[in-house]
Parts: sequence; structure tokens; C-alpha cells
Amino acid sequence: MVLVAVSLGAGNDIFNVQQSVQAAPPHQAAIFTPTPGPDGRIIWIVGPNDTLISISLITGVSVDQIRGLNNLSSDTILLGQELVIGLAGPPEVTFTPGPSPTATAVLPTPTPRPGSGNLCVLLFNDLNGDAIRQEEEPVIPDGQISVSNRSGTVSLTAQTVAGSDPSCFSEVPEGDYNITVAIPDGYNPTTVSNYALPLRAGDETAVDFGAQANSQTLAEEPTQESTPSRSPLLGILGGVVLLAGLGLALFAGKLLKRG
Repeated sequence: MVLVAVSLGAGNDIFNVQQSVQAAPPHQAAIFTPTPGPDGRIIWIVGPNDTLISISLITGVSVDQIRGLNNLSSDTILLGQELVIGLAGPPEVTFTPGPSPTATAVLPTPTPRPGSGNLCVLLFNDLNGDAIRQEEEPVIPDGQISVSNRSGTVSLTAQTVAGSDPSCFSEVPEGDYNITVAIPDGYNPTTVSNYALPLRAGDETAVDFGAQANSQTLAEEPTQESTPSRSPLLGILGGVVLLAGLGLALFAGKLLKRG
């Protein structure tokens, strides 16, 4: 409290009056503590007489920053309006625990079933001896065909028949096979008689074996008697001679009648 002396004069009389004057309380600056919300934003709620300039002085955030954070086109703000004056970081995410994962039972891997393929075997008469089957080279009959896999689970046999069609085996399980052909008597092989073949599912495989008749078989084959061919020129000449003979006979007959 401060005592102030005031002199009041009325004529020559002076009165001293003492009044007590209450001093104005010193200005106390507001203290702003930025506290981000759950979403990471720092919010200022506009109070009475708040302006962008006063909020900027208290918070230390420039007016331009406040405008940009709140998309303000003017400095007009409303009482109770929430203004973003800063971002404290990414929002806090609260994880709600869900049910514990249930392990999936591992199912056994099915064993793939083996596939199969088709196999045809041909024993041909290699007439020209080139070990390559030609269309005109027929099948040698009575040959023995054997097809077996290395594990011994498959064993197939067949006998060749005269004609031009091979001996075929359908739906043969895939695997590694040995194909053997027993050539009948009277023939000599012109190709190998044993062949190793890997057969895979879906294969369509043909294997040709060749053989040629030996000299004994060739000697026993019947030969056709050759008939000499007649020349057409000789026939014509014979006809001319015959006609000439008839003409001479008629001429001689006429001479005898005149004599």
C-alpha cells in the first residue's frame, strides 16, 4: 500500500489529506505448456479476446504456421474454436489383443502316382541291309520280343506276326526298361538286339530292330522260271513272211492253170 499526500487549498487554508492507493498487480504472463492429444496434435482452444497474434506470442508459433495448420484464409477465429498449433509426432496406436493364432495341422504330402506310356516294337526284314526300316520291308514273323524294367516288376512278351504292324504294349508303367528281340532261325541281325529305354509318363515310343535273311534261307527260297520275252518286231516279220508265202502259193496256182 502506498500513502499519497494531497494538498487541497481553499483560500489560504490548506488541508493535508492522506489516501491509500492500491497498486496494480504486476502483469503475469500466461505460461503455456504444449500437451499433445492421443492423435499427436497440440490444440489451443480459443478464449475471450484471443487473436492469432496473442496466441502466437503465448505459444511461440508464428501466425503463418497457425494459419497453415488450420487452413485459415483470414485472421478471424471464434470463441471455443480448436486450433492446431503443432504436431508432436505420430498418433498413439492402441493395440487390442486378438485371439491367439491356431496352428494349422500339416497334412501329409500325397505320393504322386506313377504315369504310363505306350511302347511299340518292330522286327523288320532289312532287305537292303542299311539298318533302317523302309516301308516296303515287311515284319519278320516268329520273332520273340521281351520288355522288362530294371526293378523286375514289369515283364512283357510278344511274338512278331507276318505283316507290317509292330507289336505294341499300352499303358506301360514309366521306368527304365530293357527291350530284347530274339531273331528267328535263318536271319542275321543288322541292328543291336538289346536296347535300354527310359520310358516316361505320356511317351509314345517305337523301337525298330532289323535282321536280314542269311544265305541258306535265300537258297531255299523258290525261284520263278524265266520265260523269254518275245520281241514284237519278230512277230511282225513272221506275219509278213506268212503273207508272202500265201501270195507265192496263189501265183503258182495260177501258172499251173494256164499251163
